[in-house]
Amino acid sequence: MRLPWSNGSLRLEAWGGWKVEPEAQAFRLATVGERANLSFNVTAPAKPTMTGITARTIVNGVRINTQRVEINYPHIPPLLLQPPARLKAVVLDLAIRGREVGYLPGAGDNVAQALQEMGYKVTQLSGADLTPEKLRRFDAVVIGVRAFNVRTDLAEGLPALFSYVENGGNVIAQYNRPNDLKTNKLAPFDLTLSGQRVTNENAPMAVLAPDHPALNVPNKITPADFEGWVQERGIYYPSQWDERFIPLLASGDPGEEPLKGGLLVAKHGRGYFVYTSLVWFRQLPAGVPGAYRLFANLVSLGK
Repeated sequence: MRLPWSNGSLRLEAWGGWKVEPEAQAFRLATVGERANLSFNVTAPAKPTMTGITARTIVNGVRINTQRVEINYPHIPPLLLQPPARLKAVVLDLAIRGREVGYLPGAGDNVAQALQEMGYKVTQLSGADLTPEKLRRFDAVVIGVRAFNVRTDLAEGLPALFSYVENGGNVIAQYNRPNDLKTNKLAPFDLTLSGQRVTNENAPMAVLAPDHPALNVPNKITPADFEGWVQERGIYYPSQWDERFIPLLASGDPGEEPLKGGLLVAKHGRGYFVYTSLVWFRQLPAGVPGAYRLFANLVSLGK
């Protein structure tokens, strides 16, 4: 028996010079629970641009353009969301330096995947990997969000990590909460965290050190790179830091004093140590072009 909803067609729609082939594909689902995998070729324009790609299906004359998202946790009732079946596609002007990045996961984020999309080879690291022999092959080491809150295996390896920086390495540490830190030694130099944040994603960004390589190499950062950010600018900003840290940016919510601790860079020996409370874990999965360009600069420091 053929079910009435088993036959249909699917198309992807894009705008702004993006091309999708084929225009549509037919499918037939004969049994309950059956799935079909349909492939399309999407060609982007040559110039930097963004678009939304929407999936639309027609089943027995009924048009559908929603996806299915289930939220099911023991502490809340099951929820079913049906947002538009749409994704964001981006073409950006991006340059990188270096090739291999080590990633120390924290509480969970998709920054490692974003680094792979930039063109880096990314290796997941454990605390046991923080040795001079294992670190020396990396162009940079990135520490995931809240790693110093949730991991107990990092403190012992920090001397080797800081030595890696001193010998020419590059470390980018993402934000941590000031409470429940597993170690107070977050960097080679003193650094004190706070609960300060910038919640307005459109808050102006002032450049404090326009000639710093992190804002110029290999991508020249301009005011346009701080447009289109999502949800917020940064969280748990440092409130005090050693004078060897250079604050690169300042931003604040309306009516509040700008905070300068969102992006701190220190030269340590021949390398760089970066502490940043900007919310890369939101901006990179959201495909914010300027976030990709600036984060690529941080990973490229010293190269």
